[in-house]
Amino acid sequence: MTAWQPTDCHAHSTHSDGALTVAEVVAVAASLGTRPSVTDHVSRDAPTNVNSLVAVEHYLDDLDRYPVLRGGEFCWHDALWREIPPSTLRRFTHRLGSLHSIRLADGQFFRAFALELPPSLTAGAYMEAHVASLEALANEMPVDILAHPTLVPPPLRQIDPHDLWTEQQEARAVTALTQSGIAFEISARYPPHERLVRRAAAAGVRLALGSDGHRHDQVANVSEPLAMARRLGIPDDALYDPERHGSRTGAFDG
Repeated sequence: MTAWQPTDCHAHSTHSDGALTVAEVVAVAASLGTRPSVTDHVSRDAPTNVNSLVAVEHYLDDLDRYPVLRGGEFCWHDALWREIPPSTLRRFTHRLGSLHSIRLADGQFFRAFALELPPSLTAGAYMEAHVASLEALANEMPVDILAHPTLVPPPLRQIDPHDLWTEQQEARAVTALTQSGIAFEISARYPPHERLVRRAAAAGVRLALGSDGHRHDQVANVSEPLAMARRLGIPDDALYDPERHGSRTGAFDG
């Protein structure tokens, strides 16, 4: 059997906001001993060229030319993921769902990259909306991985995550992933705090490695996520690999 290699389930190319071509992603991954995937943004509300059904087909056609897993990162708040026909869906080896915007209590959406929070939106209220949106994503999106589960706006990244997240919120997030069968991404770009990852692992949530790489020094570098998984005692071959564990896209059915 081929020796186990870590799989980078989340990396970007020039099809969206990455700096590397698909061929360069493959080459960088090979130099690091990592199995590559390309998971560009598939959305009408993200920096990407993959923003229509026709563009999705062209994107997958290009990925077919390379020895790479064919992924896609879909925004929960954008409707494009709902429009993908089954025949196209099966061409993806795996899909990620992202909370690039969360739905606030008043029904309005708020971007996770906003540099400031309005005065009326407290950290506690944001986190309640974040977890409620995560629960909705897990209930609605037939994805394989929740990308960067702890992504929050820059002002909230200054708060110790053990203070930002309540244990009740962590339990709710883990329950949503457990019930949906969606994997928890240990993100190199937006590292989750170990308490939450440990809780997810203890509940039986599958963990996935993701560089969320956009640049040469990021793509396929999953050393820190892998180190965390190993600290928690997760066997290497239990980490999510769509070829080993299957995909909700149907790519490996039959």
